[in-house]
Amino acid sequence: MARLGHTAEFDEYRRLMEVPEEFEEGFNMKVVLGALFIAFVMLPGSIYLDLVAGTRLGGAAPWVTVILFVEVARRSFVTMRRQEIYLLVMIAGVVLGSNPFQGFFWNVYMRTGAMTEGLGIAAQLPDWYAPDKNSPAVVQRTFLHRDWWILREGLRWLPGPALIVLFGMVLGQLKAFTAGYVLFRVTSDHERLPFPFAGIGAQGATALAEISQRQETWRWRMFSIGAMIGLAYGFFYVGIPTLTGSVMSRPLQLIPIPFFDLTHNTEHILPATPTGIGTDLGALLAGFVIPFWSVVGSLAAAVITIIANPVLHHYGQLQQWHPGMDTIQTQVANSYDFWTSARVGMVVAIAIIGVLTALSALVRERRRRAAAEGPADGQDRDRALPATRGDFSIFLMLGLYSGAVFAYAGLCKWLGLPTTFAWFALAFGFIYTPISSYIDARMIGMVGQPIQIPFVREITYLLYSKKTGYRDVDIWVAPIPVADYGQQAMNFRVYELTGTRFPGVLKTQFLGMGVAAVANLVVCQFLWKLAPIPSYLYPFAQKMWPMQAYDQGIWWTATSKNRQQLFEVLKAPLIIFWMLFTLVTYGGLYLLQLPYFLIYGFIQAMGTLPHFVFPQFIGACIGRFYFMKRMDASIWRRNATVLLAGYGTGFGLVGMAGSAIAMIAKSVSQLPY
Repeated sequence: MARLGHTAEFDEYRRLMEVPEEFEEGFNMKVVLGALFIAFVMLPGSIYLDLVAGTRLGGAAPWVTVILFVEVARRSFVTMRRQEIYLLVMIAGVVLGSNPFQGFFWNVYMRTGAMTEGLGIAAQLPDWYAPDKNSPAVVQRTFLHRDWWILREGLRWLPGPALIVLFGMVLGQLKAFTAGYVLFRVTSDHERLPFPFAGIGAQGATALAEISQRQETWRWRMFSIGAMIGLAYGFFYVGIPTLTGSVMSRPLQLIPIPFFDLTHNTEHILPATPTGIGTDLGALLAGFVIPFWSVVGSLAAAVITIIANPVLHHYGQLQQWHPGMDTIQTQVANSYDFWTSARVGMVVAIAIIGVLTALSALVRERRRRAAAEGPADGQDRDRALPATRGDFSIFLMLGLYSGAVFAYAGLCKWLGLPTTFAWFALAFGFIYTPISSYIDARMIGMVGQPIQIPFVREITYLLYSKKTGYRDVDIWVAPIPVADYGQQAMNFRVYELTGTRFPGVLKTQFLGMGVAAVANLVVCQFLWKLAPIPSYLYPFAQKMWPMQAYDQGIWWTATSKNRQQLFEVLKAPLIIFWMLFTLVTYGGLYLLQLPYFLIYGFIQAMGTLPHFVFPQFIGACIGRFYFMKRMDASIWRRNATVLLAGYGTGFGLVGMAGSAIAMIAKSVSQLPY
């Protein structure tokens, strides 16, 4: 039976990887309505949840939207084609992933927050990044002030932060589409790479198309169970704080967000150690889905961190910590003294491991293909393009991409930045981005695994600053395009497998971008008017943003006019030690034939807050030692994935309702009668 099941799955996979003979547009009024639904129903909940609980609808939101539309269509006796379904998935990703005005909350915090002021970089950030703290735009908490849109510098008019970001949205979308298309034509049409994971996206759209045709599956049942769990827990976690915050001076939190802080209780036995327990049930459910050995590695790292911090403090390595600090203050102090260097070393090691692993997989795949295809391979690799696919001219795509890169360089000059910044834009746009994107597109096409090289931009800026003596933090926020479009090539392969015409994809992406910009402005304007961000009304942002600001701001101090604290934080011996430690540990796991997920989970959690690791481990144990004992492992993994998506949906619905109630309450409270 197992063999037959495997054969059936393999046949289904091969069917999904076959290019359809006919392509259909897919872009129609259903997609337009879907974009409006996502923008004005799901986007408010996503933004609100991110500020309140640090949770976003994320990857589940596109499929949630599609499921809702499919169910409405079924009850209206209308079916949905897989082209329409996948474009709905895509536009949901565009709308929920394009949050320009939400990003300005962070920009304002970086320019006005106590953490960046303490690092000495807040006052050095330019007005085209965010208005000054004394600007009416910040004091009145409004995006409808001129300082967000147009700036005056002497006799020159400059674009404000909002215009720069919207300009970048258009250019970024254009660059992603054109680069992705060219990479697809090269790697898929010419080199005939298989893109082994492209069938997964096609399978999702195909499965939902079957549901639209009234073919019930197990997915809806599991999704509904997860949604009910999310609704129930979300009501107590974010619903009650939202409702009480609308009528009381401070919201009532029955469950602390985002964790129980136990650092004050344990500081005498575990000095310099942040302790606590994460309170989001989603972390426990995520343990069902995350590979078990990755969670075990994270637990090992958390335990080692808890043990190591008191030892390091005893030997004088954690000098910034003192009794009375809470979790966030302790974590920031420890990062300054020790853990930032350790994490840099581990990230570099992981990059080396990733490159070697990907190259090894590439060599094996090339040998396998050479053995399977024989000596005739490569004589006529280009395949005939499907007549109805709606292909574009490659020269037109390259021209549009080049125009976008030159526009970034021109924007740098318009803002009055040094000419070197324009050269940075051209170098990253025409050299680094194409090379890294092509390498990743090939790796994804061959083995489904990209290569990530960390700190390229950071090293470039540090070398420039050292060589020229440049001292200003505007280099870190300048509109310089650094991107990797390898994943876009696989996206086009999915469009092809679902039989979706490429012009429809282009229309959908730009529709989503336009709708997202308008909806994001409206939603963020309302949320900012409710209360300052961060504040008591947005507990996750209030608690976690100082630590996140430190992690980002410490790098910016490298080119600061004031104290360059990055060079005090980064300690070469620690970086080298942890890099070698990670490489040796990975080599030991490889020789002992142990799961390599151990090392990735270990690196992810080492030196970070352990609060969320323990709920994940509990969830992983429940899944592995309870549910997998009662059903086949592959069935449980499928169920767990859909269950988690359902939980995110139910949780998100509470966030949507909460944000709507908060907005209405605020609007009513401002009426003069």
